[in-house]
Amino acid sequence: MRKGFVLVSALLVVWLAARAAPAAAQGATPPGPVTDDDVNRVAKLLYCPVCENIPLDVCPTQACIQWRATIREKLEAGWTEQQILDYFVTQYGERVLARPSTRGINILVWIIPPVVLAAGAFFLWRYLKSMAPAKSGAALAVPANEPPTDEYTRRLEQELKRRF
Repeated sequence: MRKGFVLVSALLVVWLAARAAPAAAQGATPPGPVTDDDVNRVAKLLYCPVCENIPLDVCPTQACIQWRATIREKLEAGWTEQQILDYFVTQYGERVLARPSTRGINILVWIIPPVVLAAGAFFLWRYLKSMAPAKSGAALAVPANEPPTDEYTRRLEQELKRRF
């Protein structure tokens, strides 16, 4: 029984290895032609060098058309998305990136807004909490047995009792 199990396992391993060999060879084939979607996937990660705050994939300027052509050439040459982004950062600086890097001083772009938002929420909560009235009102109530201490309060109390 055990020899049969070993034989079937060995045949299964050989069969799987034979099926995996063509798949590995297919991975080495060059990719198909670069589509506009491939170019735009990379272009969305870059900003126009001429216009402010416009992604490269939607900007109609001549500079952006040339940048998209450069992206197409790099993709056809087999460059990865990160290599293309690094190329543009080397050429034009980090300001062309749609999403700032998290290295160096740029980390502040990612840290400061959430910290300011949390601090603002905390101070707003504290302010609203201080504006809320006392829960029981016991600190403001005057015991009914004690007479008022000043003349004005005494007269006010008498007037209220007489009217109501």
